[in-house]
Amino acid sequence: MESNIFNLIKICPIIIISLTYCYWIRTFIQPGTKRLLCLLPIICLNLFIPLTFTSVHLTGTLGFFFAWLANFKLLLLSFNKGPLSSHSSISLPRFIALSCLPIKIQQNSKTNKTPNPDIKNGSKGSNFETRPTSKTPNSNTPFLQYAIKIILLGILVKIYDYSENIHPKIILIMYCFHIYFMLEIILVIFATMARTILGLELEPQFNNPILSTSLQDFWGRRWNLMVTSIMRPTIYEPTLKVAKNLVGLKWATLVAVFGTFVVSGLMHELILFYLGRLEPTFKMFGFFVFHGVCLTVEIGLKKVVTDRWQLPRFVSGPLTVGFFFATCFWLFLPEFIRCRVDAMTFEEYAALGVFVRNLTSAL
Repeated sequence: MESNIFNLIKICPIIIISLTYCYWIRTFIQPGTKRLLCLLPIICLNLFIPLTFTSVHLTGTLGFFFAWLANFKLLLLSFNKGPLSSHSSISLPRFIALSCLPIKIQQNSKTNKTPNPDIKNGSKGSNFETRPTSKTPNSNTPFLQYAIKIILLGILVKIYDYSENIHPKIILIMYCFHIYFMLEIILVIFATMARTILGLELEPQFNNPILSTSLQDFWGRRWNLMVTSIMRPTIYEPTLKVAKNLVGLKWATLVAVFGTFVVSGLMHELILFYLGRLEPTFKMFGFFVFHGVCLTVEIGLKKVVTDRWQLPRFVSGPLTVGFFFATCFWLFLPEFIRCRVDAMTFEEYAALGVFVRNLTSAL
């Protein structure tokens, strides 16, 4: 633990200097290939940062923040697109926060673009539509909800002590909720820091994914919205533009959706490699490709039958959640177990407990 904390202290000044360089490049180098070449060293650095840590929590968090989100934002910046290019007069602290944190500044306009869960005929091939801001979940979610999730996470960790007496499928369900609670808590902590220090109004990172009524609703409107917001301009929109010329408007949306899931699968394989440092089997990639296929089928079916027939919410909700859990058991969680992510996580909890007890005794 001490070595990881020491590495984090050493890497922070490097991150600030590298992002200050990107801020300077944004001002003096015109968008295009030249700016991309200037930013490539920082993109490569971001890919290397997670490899300097052995902690599962730090490695996974930094891999997600830098190797994925920050690098995609820098790629967009190369061509004067994305959140880092949306405000020409943005201050350096805000630029750094937007670059390396999973946050998105809430727009003050009356409408904002959110994923449309029900694509219908005549949608112009887009997976997004303009919706009122009132439909967007409140970014100032009550503290009580997160406190409850922290307590539930602590209960899960304690229950693991009795895992030999619990059915393996129940353990896998617990892992699913563990990953969800941990990811949301981590994102909320950093978002709260950014909101407090910089005075930013931020969009929420999650929107109750357990209430999803379709795969499109789950992936587009509820699960890890920071990934959705960065994948749309980076992968979905360019793929949609190219696909329109190749397969026509009718099928371009499906190609763009599937292409987005392919890239998401590759990025998850990268983060899994950071966590386990093992040769990939690409089952994690297969999980996202399979969901991409199922989602494109769902979108196609909605275009055909939604106007005439639709499953009631009390049926579609359990079906969606059940399908997600089943595919996690099949492809997603076995990769975590193969890489010993679960075992290393428990070891870190135990080490943290010892550290807290020693600190309490010393005080």
